[in-house]
Amino acid sequence: MKYAILVGDGMGDYAIPELGNQTPLESADTPHMDALAQGGLLGLVRTIPKNMEAGSDVANLSIMGYDPAVYHTGRAPLEAASMGVSLADNEVAFRLNLINLTFKRGGHLIMRDHSAGNISTAEAHAIIEDLAGKLPLEKGQKIYPGVSYRHLLVWPGLKSSLPTIAPHDYLDQDVTAYLNQSGEMKPLLDLIQASWPLLEKNPVNLKRKAKGLLVANSIWPWGQGRGLTMPTYQERWGINGAVVSAVDLIKGLGVYAGLKPINVPGATGFIDTDYEAKVKAALNSLKRTDLVFLHIEAPDEASHQGNLQEKIKAIEFFDSRVVGPMRAGLIEMGDFRMLILCDHFTPISVKTHTPEPVPFIIFPGPLPSNRAYSEKQASEAGIYFEQGHTLIDLFLDKQK
Repeated sequence: MKYAILVGDGMGDYAIPELGNQTPLESADTPHMDALAQGGLLGLVRTIPKNMEAGSDVANLSIMGYDPAVYHTGRAPLEAASMGVSLADNEVAFRLNLINLTFKRGGHLIMRDHSAGNISTAEAHAIIEDLAGKLPLEKGQKIYPGVSYRHLLVWPGLKSSLPTIAPHDYLDQDVTAYLNQSGEMKPLLDLIQASWPLLEKNPVNLKRKAKGLLVANSIWPWGQGRGLTMPTYQERWGINGAVVSAVDLIKGLGVYAGLKPINVPGATGFIDTDYEAKVKAALNSLKRTDLVFLHIEAPDEASHQGNLQEKIKAIEFFDSRVVGPMRAGLIEMGDFRMLILCDHFTPISVKTHTPEPVPFIIFPGPLPSNRAYSEKQASEAGIYFEQGHTLIDLFLDKQK
């Protein structure tokens, strides 16, 4: 048996008047997901436990079959694992975004863009390497380059419970008060402000500014945590596998779960990602392993930008360039099972993650739904998993 988990990040949404009160999923042309939903098990699953933040780290822990209440320590340790960075007991890892702040009169600072205009990996690496040599880093502090705007800061001796905020949760909002805090947050906020004059003069930013592009004029540490330990798929179910994603968080989850991360040239995490290369890598991995976890970030990024048409396009690309080809490739391999879902809602109206239960498909399923794939149709199907991490047992047919 071959298993494929396909995640369209942030596809879930609310009804939008501009779409005739349909959601982007309902409005998008998704014949492959609709066909799988009609012939498979369709339902809802709560990937974000109540009283936990609606982060991709929490949601994808649930999808992979790990209870976030037990295993979650923070987002950044997962990204550190993807980069091959081991954390000592006294070290705290932070996600380090390159962002764009708008500096307004009166000293007000607005979070304009959490991704510095979707800065390229090559540009970002040049900036991070420059900052690593010029920022006033203390003994043991290190900065590691990642993908696009996503990087890593490791800080020994700092508290992991600092009240940092995710930049994509504060788009177009005033973050002046946050940056002016004192007390335990001051060392972190001082580092942010120390980056401003360095980034203003950075050659990459000067070139981007000349082209009329957004510049990376600030760093932003958040999502911190310490290292974690959890049992692997091999230890739990006797299964081996791989992860295909452009996002370090997802690849890091794979490392902790014992699933091999596969780096795919052309995988960007945006709508221009190389879908065909990711599918090819996923199917090739299944020739040697039991399971693949294939993650597509594009719908989530479009949602954070509030770009409705790009979100619909990203959903359609996920359907036509990922779900369809994956099903065709799996059919050639023999017995298979697919799990298709989004990790969380990222509504266009709020531009950030929300914790509603998400629609899922298990195909083939024990109970064909005869419905299309959408939030409403999944709700009306009457199948619901309150504890998201238990869905994997049904998918793998490993119920106790």
